[in-house]
Amino acid sequence: MKKGTVGICLLLITLLSTSCGLYPDEPAQMAVIVEGPAQEDSTETAESEQSAPSSIDSEAEAATEQFDPVDVANPAAREDSAKGYAYRTISPEAQVVYDEILNCILAQDTKITVSTKDQDVLDLAYEAMRADYGGLFWVENYVYTTYTVDGEVTKLEFAPNYSMDQEERMVMQNSIDASVEQMLSGCSPAASDYEKVKYVFETLIHNVAYDLDAPENQNIISAFVYRRTVCQGYACATQYLLQQLGIESTVIKGIADNEHHAWNLVKLDGEYYYMDTTWGNAAFTGDVQIGADFINYDYLNVTTEEIERTHRSDVCFELPICTATADNYFVKEGLYFSDWTPDAVGEVISTAWFSGRLPVSVKFSTHELTQQAFQYFITDKHIADFCPGITGFQYLDDLTQNVLTISF
Repeated sequence: MKKGTVGICLLLITLLSTSCGLYPDEPAQMAVIVEGPAQEDSTETAESEQSAPSSIDSEAEAATEQFDPVDVANPAAREDSAKGYAYRTISPEAQVVYDEILNCILAQDTKITVSTKDQDVLDLAYEAMRADYGGLFWVENYVYTTYTVDGEVTKLEFAPNYSMDQEERMVMQNSIDASVEQMLSGCSPAASDYEKVKYVFETLIHNVAYDLDAPENQNIISAFVYRRTVCQGYACATQYLLQQLGIESTVIKGIADNEHHAWNLVKLDGEYYYMDTTWGNAAFTGDVQIGADFINYDYLNVTTEEIERTHRSDVCFELPICTATADNYFVKEGLYFSDWTPDAVGEVISTAWFSGRLPVSVKFSTHELTQQAFQYFITDKHIADFCPGITGFQYLDDLTQNVLTISF
């Protein structure tokens, strides 16, 4: 996808192209029907994000957990699950099934009979549960079996497929816990919601590499144990860390620039926003020309209108219309401009120039303002008015999100 233009003033101008990571396509279901008056239909359903081979990315499905699996493995699990965003959007019948299958997975039971006889309700409950719980790294998919008599369903059975036994699971959980503790060691419990989200965003980008060949890249093992992952792993890890900090987060799957992708819905100060940790990583976006440690903040706490310019969700539950901007990165950091004030923008660039804190990004409210800023600072080279002695610079022009980034 064409994210924008990277330029080296007076030397080189190139187009920056990137590709989104993929999460798996849902496979076809297989049904085996046994003839007879008491009929059993057995259908194996791989979880909602199984991978199809891809030349870009071959992510199989990973889920995202909002609550630590060790903490929720207790009688209060159902009460805890009510805190999940996806849980709150589904029907009461599906909520009951959600808790039944969650408790089954937490206990690592072989199978259970669920309270519904409707396969669609089971599918909805499972997808919502996986959206709320990304730390369930030991479950890969599930099998359901329907029992019918004279064509009428009498029972629906749910059986998870586990990738490890309970002992292996606990060893892995200990490794994850140690990594999480290290990653969160620099975040104060007194930090604001915005500060916590920004901290997690930056910490994952700095500590976890984007790698299509990363092992276990559809769950949090890849991010916390191997420190290499893809978009689904980033979304899972983002949610998992935010949960530890008391921030509600849900993994959203869908399409970004015509490719399968995963990102997060977060709740800050009572308002919902979207964030995409993967698209903040320069190794993924191709923004390394701006700097090896460059973080792209274009998708940190954005509105529905902004995320839908490039992302389209396909989750089974209803999503909120996010309109708040108070905790958007650029608004919060004083880098957002809704009027043409070249001196104010220039002051931001000048401060970065003299302090050495580079690169610097500014966001504008409209496409027209972005173009005006580009013309003034880049094309007409008025950047030199604010940066004495400058001989060259690099820039990233993201007209989709109206962000201009400059590095010296």
